[in-house]
Amino acid sequence: MLKKVRFRVGRQPLAALICLYLFSAAPDAFAQQSSSDHASSRVASTRAVAKWPEGFHEDWRSLTLESSTLKPERPVLLEKTELPDGKNVREHIQVGWRPNDTFDLYVILPKGAKKSPVILYLYSNPEGIARFTNNDWYTGTAVEGYAAVGFVSALTAERVLNRPLDETFLGMLPQSLASSVHDVQLILDYLNSRGDLDMDRVGMFGAGSGGTIAILASAADARIKAVDVLNPWGDWPTWAARSKVIPDERDQRLKYTDPQFLAAVAPLDPVRWLPELKARSVRIENVRQESSVPVESQEKIEEAAPVWAQINQFGDYRVLISMMPGSGITSWLRQELQSNATAETVAEKSKRVHFYPAEGKPFEQAPAQP
Repeated sequence: MLKKVRFRVGRQPLAALICLYLFSAAPDAFAQQSSSDHASSRVASTRAVAKWPEGFHEDWRSLTLESSTLKPERPVLLEKTELPDGKNVREHIQVGWRPNDTFDLYVILPKGAKKSPVILYLYSNPEGIARFTNNDWYTGTAVEGYAAVGFVSALTAERVLNRPLDETFLGMLPQSLASSVHDVQLILDYLNSRGDLDMDRVGMFGAGSGGTIAILASAADARIKAVDVLNPWGDWPTWAARSKVIPDERDQRLKYTDPQFLAAVAPLDPVRWLPELKARSVRIENVRQESSVPVESQEKIEEAAPVWAQINQFGDYRVLISMMPGSGITSWLRQELQSNATAETVAEKSKRVHFYPAEGKPFEQAPAQP
């Protein structure tokens, strides 16, 4: 029997509402949240303080796990549910490798499949797990025999509740990003240990901060064969100075433009790592009117992309939606993960960059829910 899940929806930026609508009403859409950390789902007035035991160490300066001592706990299957389409099964699994940081992993498998290719999905802070408990989400992701794996980044939503109140995704940005990149690698280790997935065909879709993490994870782990990102954060000095993710009131922006903070997050700038990506297929999609990522930062990220990357620039969300194929925004990933797919090696920038100008007036309100 399906488990009914109710969740609270607060005030959302326009882009996030549009994306939520697309995933609810159309096959395979996307999400982008442009919101500050204090808008995350922090429902408790007090929290238990996470304490690292003696001997535990995680190197947040490194993308790889070589100098960290993360030890995976035994995964726990909390629930297994057949989805309404009758074709897929959702597994709700608890995983963890840090003290006080077990978290939810949702694995959606085609029924009866032996070795399904798999796509990881990571959305932008502050989004929590509600999307992965919504059956409508699977109608656009668990298609064509592909498995879908969803999770939440470190220090985000449910994963921040066991941390001190002053520890937030943005405030601890170097730790948030590095820990999430480590999470991706350990999630891949777990998926590989299952034996029912085709680990030679692994892709990752990321939006916003999730897009940043997907880029960094691809630089660290060659198992990710294709990467598709929407509005990834990056180019930290410009991003910190102009992104609407950071509130201007109470001089909060000064913390993020401080040279010491920028020096700490500089080793985790996707602009630095994009030329080092190990994925054979890369796509970057940027919406020029996206308030969370300044245009200047988008351009820096695009310029740093490897020569085989496909870059799509959209004037606004209206044109992005109009250009979306009927099979959904991650249909590109599924195509790139086909067994006969080959890496694209177009070196001429004019042939790999596509610009779609805005048409008519920009959205004044989000589309109505069906």
